[in-house]
Amino acid sequence: MEISAEAYQNEPARYPSLHVVDLKAESAMVTESYRNMVINRVNDSCMRLSVFEGDYRWHYHAKSDELFIVIEGLLAIDLEDGRELRLGPWQSVTIPAKTVHRTRAIGRTVNVCFEELAAETVFVDSEKRA
Repeated sequence: MEISAEAYQNEPARYPSLHVVDLKAESAMVTESYRNMVINRVNDSCMRLSVFEGDYRWHYHAKSDELFIVIEGLLAIDLEDGRELRLGPWQSVTIPAKTVHRTRAIGRTVNVCFEELAAETVFVDSEKRA
């Protein structure tokens, strides 16, 4: 599940505008335990499709909010202040810019995320967090 901040920031969109995308089919093709891909652009933002199991690293985005929408499974979002947000299918939450968080998939989870296209991801020391 290791991905550099630079790779995350510079990933190209998989599909152009005016192209119908079958998100269910896209997620069904994922065989890895972690896959987060830019599906397409919306102005200066993008829509990402994330399919994963397990925990993602603690991080924040300096200038971009993130809007998560769970399509399948259960997504836990841990916040630095100790709160845990749990989202099931068709639930959403916005994580404001500069908010330290990590995502955890409870089983296989599929979610859509909207954020700035070149959102800077800053990873933080996970040993300081539980």
